[in-house]
Amino acid sequence: MPSPRPAGRPAKLRVGFVLMHNFTLTAFASFVDVLRLAADEGDRSRPIACSWQVMSADRQPARSSCGVYVQPSAPLADPAAFDYVVVVGGLLHGMPPLPPEAAAFLRHAAAAGVTLVGVCTGSFVLCRLGLMARSKCCVSWYHYRDFIGEFPALVPVADQLFVVDDRRITCSGGAGVADLAARLVTEHLGAAVAQKALNILLIDRPRAAESAQPAPQAAGGSVDDIRVSRALLLMEQNLAEPLPISALAAALRLGVRQLERLFADRLGESPQESYLALRLKHARWMLANTQQSAGRIAAELGFADGSHFGRAFKARFGETPAGFRRQARGAGKAAPAREEPRVFE
Repeated sequence: MPSPRPAGRPAKLRVGFVLMHNFTLTAFASFVDVLRLAADEGDRSRPIACSWQVMSADRQPARSSCGVYVQPSAPLADPAAFDYVVVVGGLLHGMPPLPPEAAAFLRHAAAAGVTLVGVCTGSFVLCRLGLMARSKCCVSWYHYRDFIGEFPALVPVADQLFVVDDRRITCSGGAGVADLAARLVTEHLGAAVAQKALNILLIDRPRAAESAQPAPQAAGGSVDDIRVSRALLLMEQNLAEPLPISALAAALRLGVRQLERLFADRLGESPQESYLALRLKHARWMLANTQQSAGRIAAELGFADGSHFGRAFKARFGETPAGFRRQARGAGKAAPAREEPRVFE
C-alpha cells in the first residue's frame, strides 16, 4: 500500500487496479513502479503526483501466477475517482470467471467514461464483458490464436506493444507495460517526469505504442532483425488470406526489394518461401490434430485448391498430406494440442 499522500495536493494521475486470479506480477509491478517513481522527487515513492489503489470486492489477497500474493488496499470504489482502471490478467487458462461485483464495477466504469486498460490477458476480460466491441485490442503474439478462437468477430493487434483507442487501452504485457505507463505519465505529468522514472528503472527510453512485440523464434533459431520478426508475425496472422509481399513491406515501411534483401540476409530465403513454410507447417499440425479434410485445410490456409496444397506439401515434407496423416495417427506422434497456437519453432 502506498504511503499517504500529503493533504491538499490532489494527484494528477489516478489509477485503480483490478487483479485477476493468477495475474502476471511483472505487468502489475512494472505499471506501479513507473507510477511511484513519477509520483515523487527522486525515488521516495510518495503518491503525490500519482496515486494508485488495488481494489477488490472482498479485500482478500490476490494470487499472482508465480504464487506471490498482493493485498488489495481498497474496495471497489466509485470508478469516477480514477483516470484509469487497469485490469491485470495473467494465466489465460488459470483465470476463473470474473466475480460479479468486479464485472459490475468495470461496466459501471465504462458507462461513466473512465478509460479502461487491459494488460496481459486483461484484454480478454474486457472483451468477455463486451467492452471492446468497437475498439482495437492488443494482445501478445503468444495469445493471438487463443484470442481469435474465443472472439472470432474481433480483430486483435498482435504486432504492437500496446494500443490506445479512445477510452480503451490494451497492452500485450511484459516489459511493454512500463512503456504504456510511461506514456500515461507523459500525458499527465510531462515527458521529463516519465523519463526520470524510466531512468531509475535503468530503462533507456520509452518505446512507442507502435513498436513491434519481440516475435517468436523462426525455424533454425532466432531472428536478430525486428523487421523480419514483425514480417513473420504478420504472415502468421494472415495465413488464411496471405498478404501480398508488397503489403507486408508497406506495413513495415519498407520497399519490396528491401524486405527481400532482409529475408535473404537473415533467413536465407525469400519472404514468399518463408510465408509458404509457415502455412505448410500449420497445415501439418492440422492434419495431425484435427478431423478436417485436406481440402478444408487447404481452403483455410489460402491454397488455390487441394491439388495445389498437395503438391506444395509433398515438395516440402516428402509425402502427401494423406500419407502424413496416416503416419502421424498410426504412430501416435500427433503434437500436443497446446502447441497449436504457435507456428514458429
